[in-house]
This record gives sequence, C-alpha cells and structure tokens, in this order.
Amino acid sequence: MRYETDRTRRRGHADTATDTLARGLGLFSIALGIAEVVAPRALARTLGMKGQEGLIVGYGLREIATGVGILASKDPTPWIWGRVAGDGLDLATLATALEGNNPKKGNVGIAMAAVAGVTALDVYCAQTLSRESPHPLPPAQDYSDRSGFPRGVEQSRGAASDFEVPRDFRAPEAMRPYTQPQAPQNPMPSM
Repeated sequence: MRYETDRTRRRGHADTATDTLARGLGLFSIALGIAEVVAPRALARTLGMKGQEGLIVGYGLREIATGVGILASKDPTPWIWGRVAGDGLDLATLATALEGNNPKKGNVGIAMAAVAGVTALDVYCAQTLSRESPHPLPPAQDYSDRSGFPRGVEQSRGAASDFEVPRDFRAPEAMRPYTQPQAPQNPMPSM
C-alpha cells in the first residue's frame, strides 16, 4: 500500500487507485507470461519470428516473475519499473521483426502499438508510485473544535470588565470630538 504525500492529491491517504492499477498490471503480466510460455510457436508464427520460440518463452518467464513480484510485495514500485524495462526490451525485439522480408509486419506493428500502450500505463503507474510514500503520513491537524480561548468562552466573558485603556492607546485630544458618539440633534422646525 502506498500513501499520498504533500506533492499528491490527498496527503496521508492511501492511494487505492494506483495500487489497483499496479495489481491489475501484475495480473496482466502473469496472464501474458503464461500465454508466452504455453504458446510460443503460435506467437512466433503470428509475428513472423520463427526460430525465436526460446526467446518468447524467456520473456514469458520474465513476465510471470514480474507479475508475481508485483502481487506479492508490499511496495510494487521496483517491480513496476521492471515491467517498464521489460516493455523496452519487448519493443526492441519486435522492432527487429520489422526488418527484412517479414510477411507479418502488419501484425508486428499491431503488437508494437499494444506494447507501447501498456508501456504508457506502466510508466504512469511507476512514476505515481515513486512520488508516493510507503509509510502513512499523519493527516493534517484538525483544529475546528478549538475556540482560541484557553479557559473557554464562558470563563472569558467579563474578564476584561475592569480594564482601563492605557493613556497612550487613547485618541489624541484633537481627535476626541470625532471619537465620541454624539447624541442626535433635533433640527429646529422651519417656519
């Protein structure tokens, strides 16, 4: 479980969305790895990469190991970065299938687009996890129940009833007519 920091949306809260994405990528990694281990010949034939079945099995085992690592660890960040590195390796291998007279170049292009899309998800997830903290942060303090009066509002009422304003706080003599409330004057009726 990763927790959001000051640089993320909700400081100190668990980031369940990114954890869910990481777990989903882990499950996807295991499923893809199983497909590569179980049917390497079919994949090699579909991509026009005959003779590369052993490489495909190796990549499948890497995918399974990465997926298990993501699901089994408390902090999936290094495993997600491992997926990013594996995606780069997959793209480089697929790029070699575009060379020469491969009749399945269209399939290779589709596979590269799919791997690029998953790579974008992997990079997003890895960067988000890297920004977060593996330890919960204390939530921001809540002072909404405080009044600001140490002994309470009721005990503070009348506490300053005997207070006399210091002489230097008083209005200067020249301004006193403006500071004293004046009684309303009754205008004289005109005739």
